Amino acid sequence: MTNSPVLVAGAGPGGLSVALTLHQIGVPCVVFESVADVKPLGVGINIQPNAVRELYELGFHSEALDAIGVQTREWVLVGLNGNEVYSELRGLKAGYKWPQYSVHRGKLQMLMYRAALERLGPASIRTGRKVTGYRNQPDGKGVTVLLQSRNGDRSEVEGSLLIAADGLHSAVRHQMYPQQPPIQWGGAIMWRGVTKGKPIRSGASFVGLGTHRHRVVFYPISAPDPLTGLADINWVAEITVDNSGGWPGGDWNKQVRHEDFMHHFESWNYDWIDIPAMLRGAPEVFEYPMIDREPVPTWVDGNVALLGDAAHVMYPTGSNGASQAIMDARVLGAAMVEHGVSGKALRAYDTQLCAEMSQLVLRNRGAGPFGLLNLLADRCGGVFDNIDDVIPKAERDEFMLRYKTAAGFATEKLNAAASTIPTGAKVR
Repeated sequence: MTNSPVLVAGAGPGGLSVALTLHQIGVPCVVFESVADVKPLGVGINIQPNAVRELYELGFHSEALDAIGVQTREWVLVGLNGNEVYSELRGLKAGYKWPQYSVHRGKLQMLMYRAALERLGPASIRTGRKVTGYRNQPDGKGVTVLLQSRNGDRSEVEGSLLIAADGLHSAVRHQMYPQQPPIQWGGAIMWRGVTKGKPIRSGASFVGLGTHRHRVVFYPISAPDPLTGLADINWVAEITVDNSGGWPGGDWNKQVRHEDFMHHFESWNYDWIDIPAMLRGAPEVFEYPMIDREPVPTWVDGNVALLGDAAHVMYPTGSNGASQAIMDARVLGAAMVEHGVSGKALRAYDTQLCAEMSQLVLRNRGAGPFGLLNLLADRCGGVFDNIDDVIPKAERDEFMLRYKTAAGFATEKLNAAASTIPTGAKVR
């Protein structure tokens, strides 16, 4: 194994998963993060059982994850008139050996960040330094990484490999694909917030209400307060508009006023949930476009590989963006156990995941599991009395199984799968 460390761009969940995995298999690494001070930013996310399994194998067990999130028990779709379209149990309730978690992204990131500082040492994570590019070394045995500090100072560092987990606006991906199409916006606008409220149904249900082009998604991301019974309810309100003119705002995540979007949902008051009250209850609301990027033919250039959103940013319709970043890191680690710290390991990782994830990006663009709401809209406009008269149960179940299989968390397959990285495995 080379003595040069693996260099990692980005200290989000993807980059930290890489760092923790490399430490586990005995590979030194250094993480470069552009922000000066890592803070718990972001919104609510779901971590699927396949990724939770990997977090367990990295040493994050239920006690740590329960402290920052909620074990999801149910996933539900509801039509425009408030009637249920589809529901299924999730996590342990669905027969998985591992739970699914709803959690604030920032809390997950900080849990992993503290663990990385403790296990790898503070010198292994260098903040205030952005990876701006790279040069594969002529002998094929390493990579030179270009850095820029927050005050503009430029420097270079040598490493064995570069793993770019530097997100949607990845400078490394841009160097690999300078002619790549711009970020793709399909016309959906999302408003996101967190409101104190009483969890409904199972107490830990993920609920999607409305149509594919006009919906609200909400789920708790904290346990209820023992005194008030109130939990943090993460919600996303979304409409789809004409995208022919491109994204109208300059900001990718700007704070907005409630009155800027509430009129789209004012009539959504049901006997089991008052959507306008939930939306108004958030102290802050942020607006985001729903975006992805066109898939690329490979994530690897010599001794450099893309990972997480840098490789496959996707619409958040299947709740598997963060989960897949964790899975990427673990598959990469397994490739290094087999092939060493080498370009060969990167190519094995790419072969296993790139084409498959490209299909998932496109599947999510086509609504992902919310595609059931497309069927519903086509057949009855989203309003119905008996869902079996519109989409028979067997058709609903088959639709969802196809999605879960494509996303890598079909129950029986996951439960029977061997560990991605065998216990105690080290790179030799």
